[in-house]
Amino acid sequence: MWSLKRKTTGEALFDLANNIIMLCLCFVTLYPIWYVIVNAFNNGSDAMQGGIYWWPRMFSLENFKAVFASPGIMLAMWITVAKTLVGTVTHVFFTAMVAYAFSRRNLIGGKIYILMGTVTLFFGGGLIPTFLLIKDLHLLDNFLVYIIPVLFSFFDLIIFMTFFRDIPEGLEEAARMDGANDWSIFLRVVIPVSMPVIATIALFHGVYQWNDYFAGIIYVNNPDLQPVQTFLYRVVAQSSSNQMITAVQGSNLVKSVTSQSIKLATMIVTTLPIVFVYPFLQRYFVKGMMLGSIKG
Repeated sequence: MWSLKRKTTGEALFDLANNIIMLCLCFVTLYPIWYVIVNAFNNGSDAMQGGIYWWPRMFSLENFKAVFASPGIMLAMWITVAKTLVGTVTHVFFTAMVAYAFSRRNLIGGKIYILMGTVTLFFGGGLIPTFLLIKDLHLLDNFLVYIIPVLFSFFDLIIFMTFFRDIPEGLEEAARMDGANDWSIFLRVVIPVSMPVIATIALFHGVYQWNDYFAGIIYVNNPDLQPVQTFLYRVVAQSSSNQMITAVQGSNLVKSVTSQSIKLATMIVTTLPIVFVYPFLQRYFVKGMMLGSIKG
């Protein structure tokens, strides 16, 4: 039978204080997002008057029409989607491949490699040496600049390696008895049983690829290769807002949009896709982070 234990006054007050604090934190976290959404869906000229906090005063889609009327945003969106998909797949596969080799305890010089990789977690070459390296590799104004420099991550390798070491050795031994080589074991045995950690790393790197704007600013001058986050950066920096408004001059849009309203609408357009993807990977994310710590 269930026994119900009544809370003491101190415990009840403690729970009440916790709930109030958590509600305040949720409000402080979520309200700025809601404020951006509300103002993005409001008439830009009307929003200039202020006083819009909870709901659009003059609901309008003209801000989003102005965003999509810009000749560069759709191409930037395609570049972002392409670099996110290609970058995530190649990063996960390459890092997992190296981590599988590192997870073998009979790897010659394994401890030295681990030490060398650990140093990279704390020390980097800096922006100027990195730029010179990218230039010498002829990756400037090249789509591969989004892929090759982040093809491997030692931090992700540690997560992969920890998981791979917990895979029962009997699986690999059974595969070798059936004539499988290292590639076959990695592709047909290790990868299928490692989907939780793969989804975790894919989520990590996918979000990074989607949100990265720095590479587009430093390494890419060709506007046809700039991702949408770099496009958003230029909008926020007001270098493109006036161009976007100019692009819709002569139409009814210019009467109801402002540079500020276009910035807010662009933030929504560039943020929502990755927000929608996250819930589908969240269960794998949690499972992948926990499995390595609870296995014996």
